[in-house]
Amino acid sequence: MSRTRHPTAAVLFTQAPAQLITIRDWLRFAVSRFNEAKLHFGHGSHNAFDEAAYLILHTLSLPLDQLEPFLDARLLPEEAERLAELLERRVRDRVPAPYLTNEAWLQGYRFYVDERVIVPRSFLAPLILEQFQPWLADPDTVARALDLCTGSGCLAILLADAFPTATLDAVDLSRDALDVARRNIDDYGLADRITLHQGDLFQPLDGAGYDLIISNPPYVNAESVANLPQEYRHEPELALGSGEDGLDVTRRLLREAADHLNPGGLLAVEIGHNRAAVEAAFPELELYWPEIEGGSDTVFLITREQLLAADL
Repeated sequence: MSRTRHPTAAVLFTQAPAQLITIRDWLRFAVSRFNEAKLHFGHGSHNAFDEAAYLILHTLSLPLDQLEPFLDARLLPEEAERLAELLERRVRDRVPAPYLTNEAWLQGYRFYVDERVIVPRSFLAPLILEQFQPWLADPDTVARALDLCTGSGCLAILLADAFPTATLDAVDLSRDALDVARRNIDDYGLADRITLHQGDLFQPLDGAGYDLIISNPPYVNAESVANLPQEYRHEPELALGSGEDGLDVTRRLLREAADHLNPGGLLAVEIGHNRAAVEAAFPELELYWPEIEGGSDTVFLITREQLLAADL
């Protein structure tokens, strides 16, 4: 995907007026420039103010949840230079904030990220931390779980915390993504519980069976991929698009998962807002769509027995 620069979108931060002295000054200037440049938000922040505050606090090594006490603090010249360069990249190159800081947050967990992986954002995350209640009758019986299309490894790490007695496998087609996942898994001290596999969905797993399988696969349809905001074009295209209707990977998951689920096992798949497309493609499936923060069209759940009954 091409990455267009926007050199005239805003006054260059590296040419910012000398009147920018305090954090308050820089925050106001950044919000104005972000709005003027019509940046797209959605990689951890949802508006110009929150994103500017995050980038400023992170760059100055200040607590991310304590803006107010520092608003009138003055920046050292080297701090101002470092901040100007980072903010300018955000506007000029449309680089998502997490790639600028090499960190992303999901449900209070911090993860290392770079452009080898998509920025962690998943409607599965709260369901994992709630142990998929009430759909898993007894979470303590989950002895083995699988995360397909693991990317940065963020959901596998959440699984390890939510199911502390389970061993986990995590699979991704991208070796680069698995290198990032390894770093995060090591950071959380989970190398003895999470095994990484490179390959295409279930292919590298030698027929292993699981009590729980989750996946946040590529699900963006071709038309939407073509119209993605510039920020998303910094993310790996492999992790976004999935055929004309966005369901190529999901079709394979539904057809192959039953062979890898233990009796009573549960499959949970994130599908963006593609519920209508999934139900049209698989009218024979008894899918459950939990009501979560993103709505009731983003994640579906189905058991091994329901998959077998559908005989896909």
